[in-house]
Amino acid sequence: MREKKIYRVTILGGIVNMLLLCFKFVAGVLGHSAAMIADAVHSMSDFLTDIIVLLFVKISSKPQDDDHDYGHGKYETLATAIIGISLLGVGALLGWKGIQRIIDAINGEVLESPGIIALVAALLSIVLKEWIFRVTRKVAKEVDSQALEANAWHHRSDALSSIGTAVGIGGAVLLGQKWAVLDPVAAVIVSIFIIITALKLIRESIGELMEESLPESAEEEIKKITLAEDTVCDLHNLRTRRIGKRIAIEMHIRMPAQMPLKEAHDHASNIEERLRECFGEDTHITLHLEPVKEKNNEDTTL
Repeated sequence: MREKKIYRVTILGGIVNMLLLCFKFVAGVLGHSAAMIADAVHSMSDFLTDIIVLLFVKISSKPQDDDHDYGHGKYETLATAIIGISLLGVGALLGWKGIQRIIDAINGEVLESPGIIALVAALLSIVLKEWIFRVTRKVAKEVDSQALEANAWHHRSDALSSIGTAVGIGGAVLLGQKWAVLDPVAAVIVSIFIIITALKLIRESIGELMEESLPESAEEEIKKITLAEDTVCDLHNLRTRRIGKRIAIEMHIRMPAQMPLKEAHDHASNIEERLRECFGEDTHITLHLEPVKEKNNEDTTL
């Protein structure tokens, strides 16, 4: 069910991206708009990331096997990193092209004013990409998919790109030839927003691939749930990480030394059940039980 939801919304996004890609390229060429052509390149990167999501989510949905004891969830994190890197490349390319055209304008080159068809394409892109962003993000939250969340923000970055493009093209069209430089200026401003979004995605995905711990607030909640069990005297060596949409929790807990093994096991099962209620049924939990260290109260003779 989870996989089908991801497929449906990703294919929908791919269709939107393909239609916009073709229309933007045509509008950019016919409307003599560098910003619109750059926006079309951005839409092409969106279409490619849709394909990446489809491929990697299918792999990450596979259950654990002999070679992957913790499942294949990291593939989804890897997909997020690839999306972030592609987005960074697109942002850098858009920015560089825009800067080059601004320099040309400063050096006296007359920039061609964009046509109205480019403005229409930008406005249409804003509406469609914001809509697909909201739909994709809603499904990402429902199925807890990191890669789909990243793809949703890729859609939003395209909507922002189109807003900047529309402002630049609109200004150039309405104000005349002297203000044609607004077109590349808009491309540079948009590229900055895209790069910021890309760096955020890359940082988060690299953190997970490098086994970064869960946020402090999550670890404090784990400690609170564990220490609420009346027989737990202490916990230490808490280790946490994400495995795609799942999280892993490992820790040592201390219980009274005289407690029977079955009773200690039952208490550990209670802790596991409450942790899964809080963090999800597929949470990977490893508890190591230890007896409470007793102080040596024997008198020593000198």
